[in-house]
Amino acid sequence: MGVLIKNIRNRNKIEFDKGLFDDWCVYLTRMDQPRYAPKDEMYFSLLYQLGHTHGHAKIYNDFIRYYNMTGREVDQKVLALIGTLADEYGHDAEEADIWFTVMYAGMVAEENKVNAILKKRMKRLGMHQVFMEGMPPAAAAVFSKGKKWKELDVLMKQRGF
Repeated sequence: MGVLIKNIRNRNKIEFDKGLFDDWCVYLTRMDQPRYAPKDEMYFSLLYQLGHTHGHAKIYNDFIRYYNMTGREVDQKVLALIGTLADEYGHDAEEADIWFTVMYAGMVAEENKVNAILKKRMKRLGMHQVFMEGMPPAAAAVFSKGKKWKELDVLMKQRGF
């Protein structure tokens, strides 16, 4: 049984549950659909699409607002902020709420991963590459694969995070 993070509009449930490696896998259940674990490429792509309508800088700046507040535990203040930010997306508010919450949960999970050194900064690197550098979401999603943490740390520090 999963640990509920947020129920969005009583039809989209985001939760932590056991995954392949630990108990910090993020799952999304949409109304009348099976539960699944969204992958980086999926939410980078969906947020990028939202950016076509609402501005890529807005998506990234909103991400940074909840990124800066993200720690090892789910914080109701951050979830409330995400809801408030999502409301600014008008007819896309529900989708923004879902994907911002999935991103947030993913960062909380990263903060709790044993032996993870770069933690939530991994999600920031991907978001920065997509929204600030113009890297395609699919490429950003796999950019870190096979790279040593020290190499990624240098790249993050060059970008100011």
